[in-house]
Amino acid sequence: MILSRIHFATLLIAISAASMPAAAQLASKTGAVVTTPHVRAELVAHAPDGVAPGAQAWVGLQITHQPEWHTYWKNAGDSGLPTELTWTLPAGVSTGEIAWPVPEKIPVGNLANYGYENTVLLPVPLEVSTLYKPPMALAGGTPAMDVKLKASWLVCRKECIPEEGEFTLSLPLQGSTALHKAEFDAAQAAQPQPLAKPGGIEVNGNNLQVKLEGLPAAVQGKTLAFFPETPEVIRTAAVSGKDWTQSWQGNTWTATMPLADQRSASPTVMPVVVALAEADRQPGQPMAWRTEAPVAGTWPAVATPARAEVSPALQAALAANAANAAASASPAELPAQPTGTFAMALLGALLGGLLLNLMPCVFPILAIKVLGFARQAGNASAHRKAGLAYTGGVMLSFLALGGAMLALRAAGAQLGWGFQLQSPGVVAVLAGLFTLIGLNLVGVFEFGRAAPSSVCSAQAKHPLANDFLSGVLAVVIASPCTAPFMGVSLGFAIGLPAAQALLLFAALGLGLALPYLVAGFVPAIAYLLPKPGPWMGTLRRLLAFPMFATVAWLVWILGQQSGIDGAGTLLALLVCLAAIVWAFTLRGRTRLVIATVLVAFTAVLTGAIGRNILQVVEPAKLAAAGTANQRWQPWSAERASELSSAGQPVFIDFTAAWCVTCQYNKKRTLADAEVLADFDAKKVAMLRADWTRRDPAITAALTALGRSGVPVYVLQAPGKAPVVLTEILGKDEVRAALAAL
Repeated sequence: MILSRIHFATLLIAISAASMPAAAQLASKTGAVVTTPHVRAELVAHAPDGVAPGAQAWVGLQITHQPEWHTYWKNAGDSGLPTELTWTLPAGVSTGEIAWPVPEKIPVGNLANYGYENTVLLPVPLEVSTLYKPPMALAGGTPAMDVKLKASWLVCRKECIPEEGEFTLSLPLQGSTALHKAEFDAAQAAQPQPLAKPGGIEVNGNNLQVKLEGLPAAVQGKTLAFFPETPEVIRTAAVSGKDWTQSWQGNTWTATMPLADQRSASPTVMPVVVALAEADRQPGQPMAWRTEAPVAGTWPAVATPARAEVSPALQAALAANAANAAASASPAELPAQPTGTFAMALLGALLGGLLLNLMPCVFPILAIKVLGFARQAGNASAHRKAGLAYTGGVMLSFLALGGAMLALRAAGAQLGWGFQLQSPGVVAVLAGLFTLIGLNLVGVFEFGRAAPSSVCSAQAKHPLANDFLSGVLAVVIASPCTAPFMGVSLGFAIGLPAAQALLLFAALGLGLALPYLVAGFVPAIAYLLPKPGPWMGTLRRLLAFPMFATVAWLVWILGQQSGIDGAGTLLALLVCLAAIVWAFTLRGRTRLVIATVLVAFTAVLTGAIGRNILQVVEPAKLAAAGTANQRWQPWSAERASELSSAGQPVFIDFTAAWCVTCQYNKKRTLADAEVLADFDAKKVAMLRADWTRRDPAITAALTALGRSGVPVYVLQAPGKAPVVLTEILGKDEVRAALAAL
């Protein structure tokens, strides 16, 4: 029944996910403008003489970046991807190449990129031939040409996110289009000017020696920035004066720079750009110069390319994220996001919290609340107070978890949502707690008899504390289950300012607690509960079994983290815990003697074998210990790149033992005979990224995909962008994705 509810909820999840912001999804779209959380992109035009054969006309994509974010030049540098423009134009109309403005060098840790911050316009010439036939104008209207653009770009800051947009612009055929004249003039001024002489480049061992002649007299003696248009030839992050040098001999500029450690090209001609420093540029004067210099000398042996030719957006994002992770600069405050986008994210978080009540990992908490509501049947005031206390516990706990995650991320820790269950110690403590709750429900002990009288008195005086703590417990055990519903929004939250991110976590908590809050304030719901009676004893004992089932689940999770020895040790200590609890229910000296012996025995046993719980077992050893299906290979960025470079499609399963939805998908969809047959027919390599324990590499890969939790399923094919499938994986969806390879 649980699984059928999850399957039924898939439609609702898809509707909510469609309204939430994603890493490569458009936040808003209105004709010529596309807005995402990181950039505002607009298709603009400049046609001072109108759009006619032989007339000079320009179109271009203007990108306005949020502070600290950037996109890339034609040679992105050590990581990243250049912006790509694909045009749809009427017959007889064509476009030239992007007239790339001079970029800036953007240091990223021990690497460097070439790109643009703030606002940049990428102009493209629009060429109208005599074959172009203008459309007929409507009555009273002006004939116009429709220009359509599909653009994709990689935007980076501390992380990298592939984005795309579709744009439409109507250009009047009569009269001028000069609304953006200033922007196009600025872009034209930022174009490198051609040099009269080609200059020359010589390969000398592991260095490149550049000689350029014919630069203006006003430039001579100035320090120039050097931008090669051919990627992966020089060491981009080399520092002037240390790793490379430059000097002037009259009007000849020379420079020596080191070759890239992972050089992938050996050109015979290198197009290069040199540019003045920002402080040396004069308004109305050229700021950069370009030439195509012939290369002399013998290139050293070419190293293996650092980038795979498949899935460029994902590979570049991962490379840029790794570079950003090495940067030591403290993170600055993030920019505010568009109001509409954030409002939709809040709505998605609220809906995700509501749907979380259907997840099996929340059932133990449901059991506690149902029993508490039944005991208070007919007491409307108690219902309201209990609902408020439970809601407070849920929301404050979500805020605490979200705040801890944001703080640790800011400090450089590689964390993702559900990080609390990546700690074997936390898993063991939760298993002990649920064992105690189950023993209490089944009647082995009563808190009133086992606990000191002062504690019982406090419990009686402050019953709301129990409701508050049950809300805290709900969040601790249930939060990892939010990823299937909240994967996109939680990934989005990590890139928000702290206040907005915490508000998103609060909305998620409100969604989880909302059914109990409404039940507390709507008497009609409370009246549906039966009156207290003998049935409550039976229900109480029945509800102990979801607790014990949760304990079994937690022991299994620990086995995935610490191996069979860790799981066996936890089971032994749980038995000792149960025995100690039973001993405290005895009376007289018997209670004291037996409880003392059991406590001492447990302490000795913990000292002898307790370290097994906290031990770290390598994933390879865990895989070797079991006889699991050999079709799955352990994921690593290197292995994925190796398979992709060999031209083999790759399917990546980002999973974790504590993720209930991951296990459901694994048993229901990924083990289906027809699905596996399709994988074999397409010769798809199947990689499993196990996030049960903390793994910075997997965290970085998830971040590159705009996610912060599991499950995530990615299908990569040679020459195509990666396809990210839905979290609740359907058999038909997987087969359709495979058929499209």
